[in-house]
Amino acid sequence: MNKMAFAALGIGAAYLMQNKDMRNKLMKQVETFTGMSLGMNKNNGTSSSS
Repeated sequence: MNKMAFAALGIGAAYLMQNKDMRNKLMKQVETFTGMSLGMNKNNGTSSSS
């Protein structure tokens, strides 16, 4: 099971290294997700202190 997970990870990484558009799309999604999670944490912090 562990070997299959690393194989899939390696194949995905190789694909992203070759395909610039998909790499950029993935980075945008990660930035959006981290921005949303950071924004939610900030909102939760401010609403609980109000």
